[in-house]
Amino acid sequence: MRYPVELAWGNFHLPVHLLCEVLAYSLGYRFYTILRARTADRISDHGRQWIFVGAATGALLGSRLLGLLEHPALLLHPPGGWLYYTTNKTIVGGFLGGLVGVELTKKRLGIRASSGDLMVFPLALGLAIGRLGCHFSGLEDGTFGTATRLPWGIDFGDGIRRHPTNLYEITFLALLAGLLWLRERRRPLPEGRRFELFLSAYLLFRLLIEFLKPTVALPGLGLTAIQWACVAGLGYYVWGWWRQGTREASAALEVH
Repeated sequence: MRYPVELAWGNFHLPVHLLCEVLAYSLGYRFYTILRARTADRISDHGRQWIFVGAATGALLGSRLLGLLEHPALLLHPPGGWLYYTTNKTIVGGFLGGLVGVELTKKRLGIRASSGDLMVFPLALGLAIGRLGCHFSGLEDGTFGTATRLPWGIDFGDGIRRHPTNLYEITFLALLAGLLWLRERRRPLPEGRRFELFLSAYLLFRLLIEFLKPTVALPGLGLTAIQWACVAGLGYYVWGWWRQGTREASAALEVH
Protein backbone atom coordinates (compact mmCIF):
# COMPACT_ATOMS: atom_id res chain seq x y z
CA MET A 1 0.00 0.00 0.00
CA ARG A 2 1.25 3.46 -0.90
CA TYR A 3 0.63 6.37 1.46
CA PRO A 4 -1.22 8.70 1.37
CA VAL A 5 -4.07 6.55 0.10
CA GLU A 6 -6.41 8.13 -2.44
CA LEU A 7 -9.45 7.04 -4.41
CA ALA A 8 -9.09 7.86 -8.09
CA TRP A 9 -11.66 8.20 -10.88
CA GLY A 10 -9.83 9.35 -13.97
CA ASN A 11 -8.27 12.71 -13.18
CA PHE A 12 -10.26 13.06 -9.94
CA HIS A 13 -8.48 12.08 -6.73
CA LEU A 14 -10.17 11.91 -3.34
CA PRO A 15 -7.99 11.54 -0.22
CA VAL A 16 -9.30 8.71 1.95
CA HIS A 17 -8.55 10.91 4.97
CA LEU A 18 -11.15 13.45 3.83
CA LEU A 19 -13.69 10.71 3.15
CA CYS A 20 -13.14 9.24 6.62
CA GLU A 21 -13.59 12.65 8.24
CA VAL A 22 -16.96 13.09 6.52
CA LEU A 23 -18.02 9.57 7.52
CA ALA A 24 -16.84 10.13 11.10
CA TYR A 25 -19.07 13.18 11.56
CA SER A 26 -22.08 11.83 9.66
CA LEU A 27 -22.11 8.29 11.08
CA GLY A 28 -21.25 9.49 14.58
CA TYR A 29 -24.16 11.94 14.56
CA ARG A 30 -26.51 9.36 13.06
CA PHE A 31 -25.55 6.89 15.80
CA TYR A 32 -26.24 9.59 18.40
CA THR A 33 -29.74 10.29 17.03
CA ILE A 34 -30.56 6.58 17.13
CA LEU A 35 -29.40 6.25 20.74
CA ARG A 36 -31.26 9.39 21.82
CA ALA A 37 -34.49 8.12 20.25
CA ARG A 38 -34.17 4.99 22.38
CA THR A 39 -33.19 6.76 25.61
CA ALA A 40 -35.23 8.78 28.08
CA ASP A 41 -33.28 12.03 27.77
CA ARG A 42 -33.73 14.50 30.65
CA ILE A 43 -32.46 17.36 28.48
CA SER A 44 -34.85 19.07 26.07
CA ASP A 45 -34.23 19.51 22.35
CA HIS A 46 -33.61 23.20 22.96
CA GLY A 47 -31.07 22.44 25.67
CA ARG A 48 -29.32 19.85 23.51
CA GLN A 49 -29.03 22.33 20.64
CA TRP A 50 -27.30 24.91 22.84
CA ILE A 51 -25.08 22.24 24.36
CA PHE A 52 -23.96 21.27 20.85
CA VAL A 53 -23.18 24.92 20.14
CA GLY A 54 -21.15 25.19 23.34
CA ALA A 55 -19.35 21.93 22.64
CA ALA A 56 -18.52 22.87 19.05
CA THR A 57 -17.28 26.34 20.02
CA GLY A 58 -15.14 25.04 22.87
CA ALA A 59 -13.81 22.15 20.80
CA LEU A 60 -12.81 24.47 17.96
CA LEU A 61 -10.96 26.87 20.23
CA GLY A 62 -9.38 24.17 22.38
CA SER A 63 -8.28 22.12 19.42
CA ARG A 64 -6.63 25.07 17.68
CA LEU A 65 -4.98 26.43 20.84
CA LEU A 66 -3.43 23.13 21.89
CA GLY A 67 -2.41 22.44 18.31
CA LEU A 68 -0.44 25.67 18.26
CA LEU A 69 1.18 24.96 21.63
CA GLU A 70 2.50 21.64 20.30
CA HIS A 71 5.20 23.53 18.40
CA PRO A 72 5.81 26.81 20.25
CA ALA A 73 8.96 27.55 18.24
CA LEU A 74 6.80 28.02 15.13
CA LEU A 75 4.44 30.59 16.64
CA LEU A 76 6.60 33.58 15.74
CA HIS A 77 7.60 32.21 12.34
CA PRO A 78 4.67 30.07 11.14
CA PRO A 79 5.35 27.90 8.09
CA GLY A 80 3.06 28.94 5.26
CA GLY A 81 2.14 32.26 6.85
CA TRP A 82 -0.92 33.14 8.94
CA LEU A 83 -2.91 30.14 7.69
CA TYR A 84 -0.76 28.02 10.00
CA TYR A 85 -2.71 29.43 12.96
CA THR A 86 -5.99 28.04 11.60
CA THR A 87 -4.90 24.59 10.46
CA ASN A 88 -3.31 23.00 13.54
CA LYS A 89 -5.75 20.98 15.62
CA THR A 90 -5.70 18.22 18.21
CA ILE A 91 -8.36 15.82 19.44
CA VAL A 92 -7.29 16.19 23.07
CA GLY A 93 -7.67 19.96 22.83
CA GLY A 94 -11.05 19.47 21.17
CA PHE A 95 -12.26 17.18 23.96
CA LEU A 96 -11.09 19.44 26.78
CA GLY A 97 -12.25 22.63 25.07
CA GLY A 98 -15.58 21.00 24.31
CA LEU A 99 -15.91 19.92 27.94
CA VAL A 100 -15.41 23.50 29.11
CA GLY A 101 -17.86 24.79 26.50
CA VAL A 102 -20.52 22.29 27.55
CA GLU A 103 -20.15 22.98 31.27
CA LEU A 104 -20.37 26.75 30.75
CA THR A 105 -23.44 26.32 28.53
CA LYS A 106 -25.18 24.04 31.02
CA LYS A 107 -24.43 26.45 33.86
CA ARG A 108 -25.92 29.29 31.82
CA LEU A 109 -29.07 27.26 31.05
CA GLY A 110 -29.36 25.80 34.55
CA ILE A 111 -29.07 22.21 33.31
CA ARG A 112 -27.83 19.75 35.93
CA ALA A 113 -28.39 16.46 34.08
CA SER A 114 -25.44 14.74 32.44
CA SER A 115 -25.18 15.49 28.73
CA GLY A 116 -22.12 13.38 27.92
CA ASP A 117 -23.28 9.81 28.49
CA LEU A 118 -25.28 9.71 25.26
CA MET A 119 -22.25 10.92 23.32
CA VAL A 120 -19.76 8.25 24.43
CA PHE A 121 -20.41 5.52 21.86
CA PRO A 122 -20.99 7.94 18.95
CA LEU A 123 -17.74 9.71 19.87
CA ALA A 124 -15.86 6.41 19.98
CA LEU A 125 -17.23 5.44 16.56
CA GLY A 126 -16.50 8.81 14.96
CA LEU A 127 -13.04 9.01 16.47
CA ALA A 128 -12.14 5.50 15.29
CA ILE A 129 -13.24 6.28 11.73
CA GLY A 130 -11.34 9.57 11.81
CA ARG A 131 -8.18 7.86 13.05
CA LEU A 132 -8.46 5.37 10.21
CA GLY A 133 -8.34 8.35 7.89
CA CYS A 134 -5.28 9.67 9.72
CA HIS A 135 -3.60 6.31 9.18
CA PHE A 136 -4.31 6.35 5.45
CA SER A 137 -2.87 9.86 5.16
CA GLY A 138 0.56 8.50 6.13
CA LEU A 139 3.24 11.05 6.94
CA GLU A 140 1.15 14.01 5.77
CA ASP A 141 -1.10 13.93 8.85
CA GLY A 142 1.74 14.12 11.38
CA THR A 143 0.18 11.55 13.73
CA PHE A 144 2.56 8.68 12.89
CA GLY A 145 4.74 6.96 15.47
CA THR A 146 8.44 6.63 16.04
CA ALA A 147 10.63 4.01 14.38
CA THR A 148 10.23 0.41 15.54
CA ARG A 149 11.59 -3.06 14.77
CA LEU A 150 8.34 -4.74 15.78
CA PRO A 151 6.87 -6.94 13.03
CA TRP A 152 3.74 -4.79 12.71
CA GLY A 153 5.67 -1.58 12.07
CA ILE A 154 4.53 0.19 8.90
CA ASP A 155 6.56 2.06 6.29
CA PHE A 156 4.54 5.15 5.37
CA GLY A 157 6.76 5.93 2.41
CA ASP A 158 10.06 7.18 3.83
CA GLY A 159 11.69 3.76 4.23
CA ILE A 160 11.28 3.71 8.03
CA ARG A 161 9.02 1.20 9.78
CA ARG A 162 7.03 3.08 12.40
CA HIS A 163 4.54 2.38 15.18
CA PRO A 164 1.04 2.56 13.64
CA THR A 165 -0.19 4.71 16.52
CA ASN A 166 -3.50 5.44 14.83
CA LEU A 167 -4.26 1.73 14.62
CA TYR A 168 -3.31 1.40 18.30
CA GLU A 169 -5.85 4.12 19.07
CA ILE A 170 -8.60 2.44 17.05
CA THR A 171 -7.97 -0.81 18.92
CA PHE A 172 -8.04 1.01 22.26
CA LEU A 173 -11.33 2.74 21.42
CA ALA A 174 -12.95 -0.55 20.44
CA LEU A 175 -11.80 -2.20 23.68
CA LEU A 176 -12.89 0.76 25.81
CA ALA A 177 -16.33 0.93 24.21
CA GLY A 178 -16.73 -2.83 24.62
CA LEU A 179 -15.73 -2.75 28.28
CA LEU A 180 -18.13 0.11 29.05
CA TRP A 181 -20.96 -1.69 27.27
CA LEU A 182 -20.30 -4.94 29.14
CA ARG A 183 -20.01 -3.10 32.46
CA GLU A 184 -23.36 -1.42 32.00
CA ARG A 185 -25.04 -4.64 31.00
CA ARG A 186 -24.18 -5.98 34.45
CA ARG A 187 -25.17 -2.86 36.38
CA PRO A 188 -26.03 0.68 35.25
CA LEU A 189 -23.40 3.31 36.02
CA PRO A 190 -24.33 6.50 37.91
CA GLU A 191 -25.41 9.37 35.67
CA GLY A 192 -22.42 11.01 34.05
CA ARG A 193 -19.99 8.25 34.97
CA ARG A 194 -19.90 6.68 31.49
CA PHE A 195 -18.54 9.87 29.95
CA GLU A 196 -16.14 10.45 32.84
CA LEU A 197 -14.67 6.96 32.44
CA PHE A 198 -14.48 7.30 28.67
CA LEU A 199 -12.71 10.65 28.62
CA SER A 200 -10.38 9.92 31.53
CA ALA A 201 -9.37 6.57 29.96
CA TYR A 202 -8.78 8.28 26.62
CA LEU A 203 -6.66 10.99 28.23
CA LEU A 204 -4.57 8.36 30.00
CA PHE A 205 -4.12 6.49 26.73
CA ARG A 206 -3.04 9.65 24.91
CA LEU A 207 -0.65 10.57 27.71
CA LEU A 208 1.11 7.21 27.24
CA ILE A 209 0.88 6.82 23.44
CA GLU A 210 2.49 10.23 22.90
CA PHE A 211 5.77 8.67 24.07
CA LEU A 212 5.65 6.64 20.83
CA LYS A 213 5.39 9.76 18.66
CA PRO A 214 8.26 11.98 17.49
CA THR A 215 6.77 15.19 18.92
CA VAL A 216 9.41 17.04 20.95
CA ALA A 217 8.68 17.80 24.61
CA LEU A 218 8.18 21.42 25.63
CA PRO A 219 11.53 23.01 26.59
CA GLY A 220 12.33 22.27 30.23
CA LEU A 221 8.94 20.65 30.93
CA GLY A 222 9.65 17.02 30.03
CA LEU A 223 6.30 16.36 28.31
CA THR A 224 4.61 17.58 25.15
CA ALA A 225 1.77 20.10 25.21
CA ILE A 226 -0.74 17.31 24.55
CA GLN A 227 0.63 15.27 27.44
CA TRP A 228 0.38 18.20 29.83
CA ALA A 229 -3.20 18.78 28.67
CA CYS A 230 -3.91 15.10 29.42
CA VAL A 231 -2.38 15.49 32.89
CA ALA A 232 -4.59 18.53 33.52
CA GLY A 233 -7.71 16.69 32.35
CA LEU A 234 -6.93 13.63 34.47
CA GLY A 235 -6.24 15.88 37.45
CA TYR A 236 -9.66 17.49 37.00
CA TYR A 237 -11.41 14.12 37.11
CA VAL A 238 -9.36 12.79 40.04
CA TRP A 239 -10.17 15.96 41.98
CA GLY A 240 -13.85 15.59 41.13
CA TRP A 241 -13.98 11.95 42.22
CA TRP A 242 -12.11 12.77 45.46
CA ARG A 243 -14.52 15.60 46.22
CA GLN A 244 -17.53 13.37 45.52
CA GLY A 245 -16.11 10.63 47.75
CA THR A 246 -15.54 13.15 50.55
CA ARG A 247 -19.12 14.37 50.30
CA GLU A 248 -20.52 10.83 50.38
CA ALA A 249 -18.38 9.94 53.38
CA SER A 250 -19.53 13.07 55.23
CA ALA A 251 -23.17 12.31 54.43
CA ALA A 252 -22.77 8.74 55.73
CA LEU A 253 -21.26 10.00 58.98
CA GLU A 254 -24.15 12.46 59.48
CA VAL A 255 -26.69 9.65 59.01
CA HIS A 256 -25.01 7.50 61.65
